[in-house]
Amino acid sequence: MKNTDNYIELNKQTWNNKTDVHITSEFYDNESFLKGKSTLNDIELQLLGDVSGKKILHLQCHFGQDTLSLTRLGATVTGLDLSDKAIEKATEIATKLKLDANFVCCNIYDAMDYINEKFDIVFTSYGTIGWFPDLDKWAKIVSHFLHPKGQFIIADFHPVVWMFDNDFKEVFYNYFNVEPIIEDESGTYADRNSEISSKTVTWNHPTSEILNALIQSGLEINSFNEYDYSPYNCFNETEEFAPSKYRIKHLENKIPMVYSILATKK
Repeated sequence: MKNTDNYIELNKQTWNNKTDVHITSEFYDNESFLKGKSTLNDIELQLLGDVSGKKILHLQCHFGQDTLSLTRLGATVTGLDLSDKAIEKATEIATKLKLDANFVCCNIYDAMDYINEKFDIVFTSYGTIGWFPDLDKWAKIVSHFLHPKGQFIIADFHPVVWMFDNDFKEVFYNYFNVEPIIEDESGTYADRNSEISSKTVTWNHPTSEILNALIQSGLEINSFNEYDYSPYNCFNETEEFAPSKYRIKHLENKIPMVYSILATKK
């Protein structure tokens, strides 16, 4: 077993480094967001439904675009993220836009020490759960923050995507959660030419691990959907086959790119 005791510190530093690059990147297009553009995609919007008047906990909110998009839809939202730089930027943007959202900086595993309330919806999306070694612990925290009959909504990249090398030419990683994946990377998905370099520690989680963690934490799975595209152009070798829908060009529609889950606390 690789020594990953300091994975939280390593990943926090990585996301601190990325935040400054991301906030000015074309990928995040913060200028359009500030002018009123929503950053939420159809996949999650269909699951979220009408959020007006709902209390939402948004896990791993980065610098707050989706959090504030939910606020614009009439929800009362708390965004949580590991990166203090990202939370600082999120708070600045909320103040600038005069939007009433609350932001908390902490590791999700410690969230109960920082947040003392329950929510109608817990939401997380795109590239989130791979940062955690223990999904059972994660799912219990999700369940803890939900009112009875509260909903958990996740849209994330499909576990199959993380099996491939960066250019999707070969199966490079194990589908199953057998060991931590420690990588040195240069650039970032939002700006591949950026000069930042970082070390990351992540874990692959098969679909069964995700679903069983939620079920065992007292959530009932209402829907599980798979999509043959990504709403983000954040991988190599992509083509945009429809507006804001991207696939790996040489794999066409043969692999799932994204999945979504809607679950309800019993």
